[in-house]
Amino acid sequence: MSNLRARKHCKKIVKMISHQYISKCLDNAENSCELYCEQLQNKRSNFAKKQLIAFNASYGIFYIINIVLLSTVLVANALPPVIRVGAIFTEDEREGSIESAFKYAIYRINKEKTLLPNTQLVYDIEHVPRDDSFRTTKKVCRQLEAGVQAIFGPTDPLLAAHVQSICEAFDIPHIEVRIDLEMNVKEFSINLYPSQNIMNLAYRDLMMYLNWTKVAIIYEEAYGLFKQQDLIHSSAEMRTEMYIRQANPETYRQVLRAIRQKEIYKIIVDTNPTNIKTFFRSILQLQMNDHRYHYMFTTFDLETFDLEDFRYNSVNITAFRLVDVGSKRYQEVIDQMQKLQHSGLDMINGMPYIQTESALMFDSVYAFAYGLKHLDNSHTLTFKNLSCNSDKTWSDGLSLYNYINSAALDGLTGKVNFMEGRRNKFKIDILKLKQEIIQKVGFWQPDVGVNISDPTAFYDSNIANITLVVMTREERPYVMVKEDANLTGNARFEGFCIDLLKAIAQQVGFQYKIELVPDNMYGVYIPETNSWNGIVQELMERRADLAVASMTINYARESVIDFTKPFMNLGIGILFKVPTSQPTRLFSFMNPLAIEIWLYVLAAYILVSFALFVMARFSPYEWKNPHPCYKETDIVENQFSISNSFWFITGTFLRQGSGLNPKATSTRIVGGCWFFFCLIIISSYTANLAAFLTVERMITPIESASDLADQTEISYGTLEGGSTMTFFRDSKIGIYQKMWRYMENRKSSVFVKTYEDGIKRVMEGNYAFLMESTMLDYAVQRDCNLTQIGGLLDSKGYGIATPKGSPWRDKISLAILELQEKGIIQILYDKWWKNTGDVCNRDDKSKESKANALGVENIGGVFVVLLCGLALAVVVAIFEFCWNSKKNLHTDNQSLCSEMAEELRFAMHCQGSKSKQKPALKRDCLKCAPGSTYVPTNVTLPNLGVHYNYFN
Repeated sequence: MSNLRARKHCKKIVKMISHQYISKCLDNAENSCELYCEQLQNKRSNFAKKQLIAFNASYGIFYIINIVLLSTVLVANALPPVIRVGAIFTEDEREGSIESAFKYAIYRINKEKTLLPNTQLVYDIEHVPRDDSFRTTKKVCRQLEAGVQAIFGPTDPLLAAHVQSICEAFDIPHIEVRIDLEMNVKEFSINLYPSQNIMNLAYRDLMMYLNWTKVAIIYEEAYGLFKQQDLIHSSAEMRTEMYIRQANPETYRQVLRAIRQKEIYKIIVDTNPTNIKTFFRSILQLQMNDHRYHYMFTTFDLETFDLEDFRYNSVNITAFRLVDVGSKRYQEVIDQMQKLQHSGLDMINGMPYIQTESALMFDSVYAFAYGLKHLDNSHTLTFKNLSCNSDKTWSDGLSLYNYINSAALDGLTGKVNFMEGRRNKFKIDILKLKQEIIQKVGFWQPDVGVNISDPTAFYDSNIANITLVVMTREERPYVMVKEDANLTGNARFEGFCIDLLKAIAQQVGFQYKIELVPDNMYGVYIPETNSWNGIVQELMERRADLAVASMTINYARESVIDFTKPFMNLGIGILFKVPTSQPTRLFSFMNPLAIEIWLYVLAAYILVSFALFVMARFSPYEWKNPHPCYKETDIVENQFSISNSFWFITGTFLRQGSGLNPKATSTRIVGGCWFFFCLIIISSYTANLAAFLTVERMITPIESASDLADQTEISYGTLEGGSTMTFFRDSKIGIYQKMWRYMENRKSSVFVKTYEDGIKRVMEGNYAFLMESTMLDYAVQRDCNLTQIGGLLDSKGYGIATPKGSPWRDKISLAILELQEKGIIQILYDKWWKNTGDVCNRDDKSKESKANALGVENIGGVFVVLLCGLALAVVVAIFEFCWNSKKNLHTDNQSLCSEMAEELRFAMHCQGSKSKQKPALKRDCLKCAPGSTYVPTNVTLPNLGVHYNYFN
């Protein structure tokens, strides 16, 4: 139970003791409330004079609950069979829709018997003149004397304030369905109308969604400025400029004219619903009903007004609706109300509709019935006839008020919940005049904010009767002509610029007719004739209103025509054919080192080999006795002959052993330096070998614009008559001037008429096309044989061109900025550049090139070297065999053939290497066998069992 309810219960307990009291509430650290009640002089309560009541609010709540539970046990729970309710309506509401809704709600509750099965509601209706508070007070007092348990109405703010004060004085629930601008909590007041501060949040959120930066507020009632104060204070937060004017039917035209002069096109209208028709007439008279204007009305019943005059001129009208026309509850109630003779319903497009105040009145009666139902379960309602001349109050009024305040139901205006008598949870629909009728395009809730279900509603307005001539040039993917010959008019064209033009036309509000420029040129200044050509000429001569194409904004064009804000940023790039991959050679394994490195390695190999040979010859430590047993002999030998030196260097270079080891310091120094050299060379070779054999190498003849300018083998050019050609012609940069001189001297061969011609020339080879980056991206993404060389040469943008002083430039610029912020232009770019289905997939191709398997064409040279080495070894072996056979002929008188045959038989004997003695050696041994063998006497080889025999 809220603090308010606790205070109410405490107040009732004190009132049981005395009618005159003073209460004071103090908050402490435990967030509790102490109620100090001091009984004043009262003749009818002597006991109360002697008592000082002090208790904690939390204990007081439990005390009250105990009293209620005790009364529940002791007293039988039941509502009276008849409950009387009062209602106050103004004279102009007599037998109106609000009164009809009130009567029908009473009738329906009594008939259904679901909420109050044993109780009948009886209404007591009084009609009073507006602004007559005295007569209203008299009639309310009469109803109190008649025993009413609640009072409904009135809707007039002045009369409602008097009725509220009477109900608060006598503890009678006061149920209202009107705008209440007071922020403080009112006792015994239940108001179903949404709080104005919450509605101001709805207006603010919708303004922020629509990006309103300059707004006019027109209010009519005297309290209108106070009504919109929260919205006005939030203008600084929204960064919105506000122009506020009070108006009435006599001054509508004057105020609207002032708003038009200030060029304010967003207007919030807070006028009396009875004067809206006059306001509409003023709008039409001032012709403030075109696509530029957007009116937001504060009334909930805009649907009930005739909008026939605004359905065909694209004016924007927005409003909120509280009645939940899509709910089952609404359909059920409306179907039943149609059967009544005086239902008070309005007909909208042939469908019945109940106005907001009538629906609120209907829901208020049901909220009262729900409160009675819950009260019936825990309390006994007693009657008391009150009098305005007495200070007696209704003891059960506070209990009934609390149960009504805690009611929750689904009504005609959605979910109904209260907090301290104010409606706190509700949903309102957002309505927009669209396609000749007003439709729901979203909703707003306090805890959710704006939720738009149809975002195009605020941009897809009816197109005004304005047709602009739009000049363009066929260029993929900006503007393309469809192949269907049966199409006519604007339907013939498609592309990025066509979709952009359509979005801008819908937002700004115009129709258009697309035409192709006769000379197929964008427009370039011709110094010889002091004139322009292409699209620029068409705009200068006013034969076109707009130019929507891939048209670059530059200084020369801007001096003769106007451009909007750029819708796309770009620069000049170089389009070139993808470099051909390096041809695979049989000896690709030699690629890691340059050819000169291989030559240096070969020279080092020969130099070191000869150096080792010479060092070994000079050093005495490299000479040794071949027969260690002959210590006195003068015969010595050197292991590093010229062949052994080369063999040693070869073995160490290939990381293999050679069986030769330097012994002298000088030869070891040569060997060590050679080892270090081999380590670095082989490590570098190995590191580069994997990359050279697995990654596809490209031959790129040019890398930038400077490379292009420094050569003449590859020609280059631009689109003739375009901004790229103008850029090089007027540039003051040396490289670009050099490139322009080259292109100007070869004008007939390097300039092309269309981008397609330029791309075709690039594909033929030896040609670089200088073009704008957006077109370059489009071409590169669709052909994997094309690529961009280097970065962009400049920075510029595409814009929509208009004649000088055109009123459409600023409007289209704002539309372009809004489309960019909402991402619509990026969506169109992706649609025509990336999502067309013919995009080249470069990622997969690059991944494959990074992991190519090695083939025969990569390392086949290694096998060639091996086979050649084997073939050379076989040839050398045959040569040695023949040479040895010829040398052995002098030992025996045999022919060369017989000697070679005998040696061949021995060589082919496969039983082992020690099986027989070679024939030539055998013959030599037989000749020297009779000789004596010298055995040294001074040599003893103990324990070896081996004797060395040397032949003389």
